[in-house]
Amino acid sequence: MTPEQRWRLLLGEVSEPHLGGLDAQSRRVERAVSWLYGREPGGGGGGDRLGERSAGLEGSQLGTPEWINEVHELFPRDGIERLERDAVELYQIDDLVTRADVLERIEPNETLLRAVLRTKHLMNPDVLALARRLVEAVVRDLLERFRTEIRTGLSGVRDRRRHTNLAAAANLDLHTTLRRNLQHYDPETRSVTVERAYFNARVKRHTEQWQLIMAVDQSGSMLDSVIHSAVTAACLWGVPGLRTHLIAFDTAVVDLTSDVDDPVELLMKVQLGGGTDIASAVRYAAQLVDAPRRTIVVIISDFFEGGSPGALVAEVAGLVRSGCVVLGLAALDSEARPCYDRALAQALVDVGADVGAMTPGELAGFVARHVRG
Repeated sequence: MTPEQRWRLLLGEVSEPHLGGLDAQSRRVERAVSWLYGREPGGGGGGDRLGERSAGLEGSQLGTPEWINEVHELFPRDGIERLERDAVELYQIDDLVTRADVLERIEPNETLLRAVLRTKHLMNPDVLALARRLVEAVVRDLLERFRTEIRTGLSGVRDRRRHTNLAAAANLDLHTTLRRNLQHYDPETRSVTVERAYFNARVKRHTEQWQLIMAVDQSGSMLDSVIHSAVTAACLWGVPGLRTHLIAFDTAVVDLTSDVDDPVELLMKVQLGGGTDIASAVRYAAQLVDAPRRTIVVIISDFFEGGSPGALVAEVAGLVRSGCVVLGLAALDSEARPCYDRALAQALVDVGADVGAMTPGELAGFVARHVRG
């Protein structure tokens, strides 16, 4: 593509008398971009609904499946993800995730996962089955990203003062192994024969059973936190010495613990929207506590309480007095972008809670520090 054509694409049809026309490939690019961004006022006449004419170019029409095909043929991966993200987030083109022919072509990513969770109640069974595969693909990626970070934060570290007969490459004490086998050095081959290898023992992290109770706000504005909470809980599920619970709430409370080991099933059960009654969720969490001094309650919310703020503060104060560790998370996504009611959060801090924004790995580190004592 020549510089003149790039400027022509940037400036639009009004510049054609000065910069010349576009070749066939560039016109396809312009049509695909205009189909989406032409919805803006003055953006070229694109329709505000799916399937309308594409910015008035050449009299041809683009529907959602055709647009997806064009985008995948014309743009690199990062460009595809940006266009699909804008289609869902800026223009609410939910057709991207409610039609089987579209879902078969779409690139799984977190933006589309959010769209699926928002629109799954509109899907017929065939479309829902395809959408579930999209959810599975994104969740697999998230599990891979989070698992190492979370497990590293919770697992023991090497104890360099003690050795063990349990051979594991990750625990090899190379310095001691070389030093104690130097007597077997062969000058001719300039090598050391290792007759015995030494391995560091691991520090025992968990001596007593702990509970981790995660209460996550499932209002629409907290969707990122719902997704990442589900994946984080799945990563923590089965960690020795830690019993994990997950509950979701709006004005009602739903216990999702039975599905924690299957984050895909868990997310497909989430019902987004509704009001927010954080106090009820904390009250329910208190009923799950077996041993307060070995319990961490994590409240994941923006703390814009729809019920009584005073009742919430009282419930949190009661947990703290009983010996529970209470952590309020304003966000639980990979970028930890906080957006919350700071006045209410400060009131919770005043009665003994911790409040902040953490990535899943940072949450795991917080849990590990308390479990280790």
